[in-house]
Amino acid sequence: MIQSLLIANRGEIACRIIRTARAMGVRTIAVYSDADAKALHVRQADEAVHIGPSPARESYLVGEKIIAAAKATGAEAIHPGYGFLSENADFAQAVIDAGIVWVGPNPDSIRAMGLKDAAKERMIAAGVPVTPGYLGADQSPERLAAEAAAVGYPVLIKAVAGGGGKGMRRVDDPADFADALVSCQREAASSFGNTDVLIEKYILSPRHIEVQVFGDTHGTVVHLFERDCSLQRRHQKVIEEAPAPGMDAATREAICAAAVKAAKAVDYVGAGTIEFIADASEGLRADHIWFMEMNTRLQVEHPVTEEITGVDLVEWQLRVASGEALPKRQDELSINGWAMEARLYAENPATGFLPSTGRLDHLSLPDGERIETGVAERDVISPYYDPMIAKIVSWGETRDAARRDLAVACAAVECEPVRTNAWFLSRLLDQAEFAAGNVTTGFIADRIDTLCEAPRPSDALLQYAGDDVAFDSAVFPVRWDSPIFELTKARFGFRLNAKPQRQVRLNVDGAMTTVDVQDRAIWYDHARTVIQNGSARTYFENGAAFVIAPERASGSAASAAADGAILSPMPGRIIAVDVAAGDSVTKGQKLVTLEAMKMEHSLVAPFDGTVAELNVEIGGQTQEGIVLARLARADAA
Repeated sequence: MIQSLLIANRGEIACRIIRTARAMGVRTIAVYSDADAKALHVRQADEAVHIGPSPARESYLVGEKIIAAAKATGAEAIHPGYGFLSENADFAQAVIDAGIVWVGPNPDSIRAMGLKDAAKERMIAAGVPVTPGYLGADQSPERLAAEAAAVGYPVLIKAVAGGGGKGMRRVDDPADFADALVSCQREAASSFGNTDVLIEKYILSPRHIEVQVFGDTHGTVVHLFERDCSLQRRHQKVIEEAPAPGMDAATREAICAAAVKAAKAVDYVGAGTIEFIADASEGLRADHIWFMEMNTRLQVEHPVTEEITGVDLVEWQLRVASGEALPKRQDELSINGWAMEARLYAENPATGFLPSTGRLDHLSLPDGERIETGVAERDVISPYYDPMIAKIVSWGETRDAARRDLAVACAAVECEPVRTNAWFLSRLLDQAEFAAGNVTTGFIADRIDTLCEAPRPSDALLQYAGDDVAFDSAVFPVRWDSPIFELTKARFGFRLNAKPQRQVRLNVDGAMTTVDVQDRAIWYDHARTVIQNGSARTYFENGAAFVIAPERASGSAASAAADGAILSPMPGRIIAVDVAAGDSVTKGQKLVTLEAMKMEHSLVAPFDGTVAELNVEIGGQTQEGIVLARLARADAA
């Protein structure tokens, strides 16, 4: 058995691997960049090695530094986690050549499945059904456009080296193909260093079904059943569950058998996932499910498989890498109950899911559920990496039990001042159609306006906050049920020769509202946390954080674009400028595209008007809060 393990990753997956390794008695070594010097995975590991500056391309993506760290610390093996170098065949080979155990598949297997076009050709040869499309070497825009027309719109443009939803564009109209291709190739070049793409037929009622497979060095391959990852936004998974709703025994047997066949076709060893696209227009049917790609690593969503099978997949990885046979045979694996996972991100769905960076001054994650996280309170969400805070995982005897528990858990999240998508997740899980299992990969996009409508505090919370302002405990630090409190209430609103004024004006996230103060205290829920920051307080409700203050408190930040100022929402690089000073623009028109956190973010006009000021150029760097442009309203006098 491996005795010492270097984890070539960061964040929650590094912490996840450390937990299992420690339980197995394996010494762990972390690596870290400048930004992660005090990160949770560094604090948890037995030893840690600095590998470079904050940008991943100068630290976590530099294989030579990681191998040098392993040698310096006497690490017997390297676990790549997911992302970064986990599917880099050259890195895997370099680890092996250095005499270090690679906790992953053979480099040849990674190469065979690493490029989507080559993987599909291999699957066709192995008899695994694949989605109709174009996999050719001719990458000219004219040929790609012609093949898209031949396949039939809508189509999906996908980077052959892509993953994680990057380098992927859906195109519904031939007129939009050229722009989508350029954008896809640009993102692919930035993320993967490879601009080649393939064209796929876009399935109109798609379900994303994937199968967990596992192979050992003795020639055995098993599956650990399927997961449904259909709830996605911009091709990135949001909610995952296992097993898949609506999957009957015959279809499960067929799709899992196809997954095992795919893994055996590349002599697969270790943990891997075979991803399928299903046309669910007539329910899940084996003849309407096609191979998409293989991820030759552990998946982000692996905990739901662990929850329904009782298997620790990281333990299996370490045992297989040590040369052991798989701990269980196929007939010893079965499904128990239902599991769901929600990805909690530092982002604000109400502002187009813009990432929210900064220090987690207050972070409270729900009790009673499985939490996978790489941060703790007072840690920092950095602009350099994926803004995931945690994965929240629930298990129940039935799908509905797991769903309800997960919705309640997401609603219980408290985070300040960094904003999260917790309220969005809870709202999503409570959708009646999702509760019924009626989902496709377009589920979120079809309901985006409703799902992303900014949350508002309940009347009960506003009343509670109004009482806080009226009977400020900072002025009257007394118990709510004390005689002094009764006197305070009696004096509040007192006016000579007039009825008492029992209203307070509140600033709620920058918007003003009036609240009638009651004759008695509103108990609401005194177990809730309230964060005091000067005259303002932050209240938490249903996964959202509301900054509420007396009317005198400034709320200008909440309406940053009201005066036409287009502010940079985060540090990043300008990759496209679509307007010039003096141009007329319409509400919703794209102005500037910012690349940050490995994604593109478009900033649009908040109203009809004219570009009065433009302060950006392509390639320029920007910081959060910088005025990129300023618009003058078309209807201004």
